[in-house]
Amino acid sequence: MSDLKSKKLIVLKGMLFLLIVGLSGAGILSLAPDWRVAVLLVVALWAAARFYYFLFYCLERYVDPRLKYAGIIALVRAIAETRHTDSKH
Repeated sequence: MSDLKSKKLIVLKGMLFLLIVGLSGAGILSLAPDWRVAVLLVVALWAAARFYYFLFYCLERYVDPRLKYAGIIALVRAIAETRHTDSKH
């Protein structure tokens, strides 16, 4: 699969992710309508976003510039391959 290059499709993809987040959050809050659930949901979303930023910006920028991955699955595969290669030595 090739990289997405259309600016309009990239923005659409981002908006669809935002829609998924909004609908999922609304669904969770409709199942458990409590302010504590809302706070925990916001904290979990914030932490997940920061973790993603860490994986794909901080690691590449501050740890190793060669760490450029298309997604979390590619990152996990690369780490597993590195560990597998290191264990042979």
